[in-house]
Amino acid sequence: MRQIIARIVNLLCRSKDAVDVQSKFIDLAPTEKADEAGVYSNALLYATSNPRVSNIALTGPYGSGKSSIIRAFLKKYRHPVLQISLAAFLPEATATGGAVSKQEIERSILQQMLYGADANRLPLSRFKRIKSPNRWSIFLSLYVIIGVVACWHLFQKRDDVISGSFFLPLSISNWPNFLWFAAGVSFLWLTAYHFYKVSFGLSLKSISLRDIEITPVAASQESILNRHLDEIIYFFQSTKYDLVIIEDLDRFNNSEIFVTLREINSIVNANSGVKRPIRFLYALRDDMFVNTDRTKFFEFIVPVIPVINSSNSIDKVLEQGKRLSLDSRLDRQFLREVSRYLNDLRLIQNIFNEYAIYVANLETDGDNVLDANKLLAVLIYKNVFPSDFENLHRGKGNLARILGKRDEFIVRGEAEYKATIERIEHEIDIAERQVPADLLDLRRIYAMALFEKMPAQTTHIGQNGQSLIEISNLAGSENFDQIISSQVITCRNINGYNQNINISSFQSEVDSRRTFAQRKEEIEQRAPEFKSSASRRLRALREKIATLRSAKFNEIVRLNAKELSDLFGAFDENGELASFLIMEGFIDDTYYQYTSLFHAGRLSPNDNKFLIQIRGFINPDPDFLIDNAKEVVAAMRGEDFRQHYVLNVKIVDCLLGDEVAYADQCAKMFEYFTSEFENCGAFFTSYYTAGKEVPKLVAGLQAAWPHFIPAVLANPEHLPHVGQTIAHLSELALKALPAAYPEISPFVSKKLAQILALGINIDPSRLKVLGIELEDLKSIEGFPGIARFLFEEGCYALSVENLEFIFQMVLGVGDLEPLRIRNYTTVTGIGNAALSSRIERGFVNYLKNVLLRLKDNSRESVAAILSTIGREDWPAAGFVDIEIRCLTELESGNATKEIQSRVQA
Repeated sequence: MRQIIARIVNLLCRSKDAVDVQSKFIDLAPTEKADEAGVYSNALLYATSNPRVSNIALTGPYGSGKSSIIRAFLKKYRHPVLQISLAAFLPEATATGGAVSKQEIERSILQQMLYGADANRLPLSRFKRIKSPNRWSIFLSLYVIIGVVACWHLFQKRDDVISGSFFLPLSISNWPNFLWFAAGVSFLWLTAYHFYKVSFGLSLKSISLRDIEITPVAASQESILNRHLDEIIYFFQSTKYDLVIIEDLDRFNNSEIFVTLREINSIVNANSGVKRPIRFLYALRDDMFVNTDRTKFFEFIVPVIPVINSSNSIDKVLEQGKRLSLDSRLDRQFLREVSRYLNDLRLIQNIFNEYAIYVANLETDGDNVLDANKLLAVLIYKNVFPSDFENLHRGKGNLARILGKRDEFIVRGEAEYKATIERIEHEIDIAERQVPADLLDLRRIYAMALFEKMPAQTTHIGQNGQSLIEISNLAGSENFDQIISSQVITCRNINGYNQNINISSFQSEVDSRRTFAQRKEEIEQRAPEFKSSASRRLRALREKIATLRSAKFNEIVRLNAKELSDLFGAFDENGELASFLIMEGFIDDTYYQYTSLFHAGRLSPNDNKFLIQIRGFINPDPDFLIDNAKEVVAAMRGEDFRQHYVLNVKIVDCLLGDEVAYADQCAKMFEYFTSEFENCGAFFTSYYTAGKEVPKLVAGLQAAWPHFIPAVLANPEHLPHVGQTIAHLSELALKALPAAYPEISPFVSKKLAQILALGINIDPSRLKVLGIELEDLKSIEGFPGIARFLFEEGCYALSVENLEFIFQMVLGVGDLEPLRIRNYTTVTGIGNAALSSRIERGFVNYLKNVLLRLKDNSRESVAAILSTIGREDWPAAGFVDIEIRCLTELESGNATKEIQSRVQA
């Protein structure tokens, strides 16, 4: 009793599980519900009952539901139907990459036609098939045995049979002999009849003499259907099929096969042995025949309205998502956008079938750790690009090439950001070098130049006969820009006489390099609002450089979208779908979590390969791709972190990303760095390029190894370490470096140009923290933003060369002669606060390194000389010759006496 109850419970559980499975999956076979209104079925029933219709076409786009309509129609059609489909033949033919010949298509049609019928119905066919024994075969075998025995018995009694005594007496008592005779004769007759029928199926295909085979040349070129036309007619004579449905024939784009089939249909219907009308029903695309050819070819055409297209596919996608209870996990906007690229119902159904299988395998622990949208995107990619998906597992294909460009795009993005920074710094530099303080000063300059071109006694000026403006109001006039941009202006003198003057070359005479409009724009850029905006842009760009390597893959790809046009084009007509999935971030370099059982918390194939290599004492490259660094670290041995194996970008990122959890591993890693520092160059090069925790690495090296700074300063090849230290060490630790290592500031001052040339993004304010005094400002001419910052902060040595660079490149003063004959007068007269402050702070060095070196500096003004002599830090001896040189150039006797008295004092 208990066993019976247990079986009942088990049966109920199985039925419940079956219901659950059915709710998760849906078959892709044609459905019988495609024509619930019966519109298509009624049309086809009309066509199949019309004696004048022999060729029927069911036309519609691919995936419009033609097969489902046919299935619904067959429920109402009560006659035998022969269905021929070439869908299975298409992949086999296209796998070789070649076109499908007409003979191959015809052979497939003929095979499906003849081999689809029972072999017993076509006994005379030359196409022989294996016949399965039926239920009467046991009696047939018994009859054969009896027949053979009867023949043997008659052979033994042949003399009696020939003489006739075998049949005597002619009475019922002689029934055994009559029975033996009847069995033997019937057996011989049936055997002869069988061999006679078989002879009709024999054909001579070739004559072979050893290795020589003779066949007709035309046999390889003629139509297979026409060659076996007698077989086709015999097929319809021997079977009851009156409707032949041919599907997927249009995929080969061969219209000649339709002509052949129409001819065969006509011949079969005209044959007297076929007592019923034979109709061919074709399911094909609308564009299979051009113009009016299809209306001439078919007697009846039934158009199919697609069940799904890009406009309503969202409903089918949402329907499948609801079936799997995914409404809460899938982004509705993503579904709405991706559905525009899916217009095949079976494709959508299969994608969600696979989704149910993938989820069941990938989320075995019950936690929904995977992004449902990314998993769905990967499965869409898998179904739309199956070949590329297969290549992806081997690191090949279009998607693999796109994903492989990450590092290239990062380097390019950093270069573009740096170029933008340089451009903005150059704009700031140009704006700061403008001599006019504001727009009014610039107008006055052009106004004075314009006055020189006017005739004497000019009182008014104007343009194109418009109202004239007084000369005194010209600079402030709202029409000033239009006047100086004119080709001809009108001048009026005190007598009221007007005169036209050509000033087409006026602007180039004032400034040969820039127009008034350009200089006006530069002055406007010099405004505080522009500088503030530029500073914000520079900060934002530097932040982007710092975060570029940790950015999402789609963000990096968008910066280089043009570079991927060819790769997306390789996806053919579905390139837009591939672009959407990648650009929107639904498929990225985390795809491996969704394509195999190695998901979050598990080792990927790359991770396993890395561990296999280090266990084999092979040192992988520093940039060897590791997908799940935490799992790799957990699988590594403790001593591995004191070996070369630790030199991997992803592993170091993992360790430094959680220094508390990996404190022991970090200590061992830095221990290896300090002991093998000279052998880690390749790793540091890779990590400074691709690592995410560069600040922590630099800080760890400086903290764990007191000799880190002296070591990198001692070797010119270690300049990247110096640059990364300046760029990433904390500000507090950076301030402490000059006191702990006094040699670092002079070193950076001397090597700054080489450090900046490495392309390291260094905030100029960090150079000030080090207290550097750059010896040669001209060496960083290619970095105008940093050069200007060092000038404004006074982080440079006072020298003749530096002052000339400042005047020429920073302040935009082209004439350097005043600096050589009256340096101090020129420097103080320029009115630049930053320059004056720097000279005041280092006046003794200024005297020593500038004024004493300028032998022609003998035209200083009286005020300049008096201000220098009156300084408290003026040296008591050694610099008197400067004043003596200036005395001969002074014109004021009183001033001369005052200077002489101060010098004597």
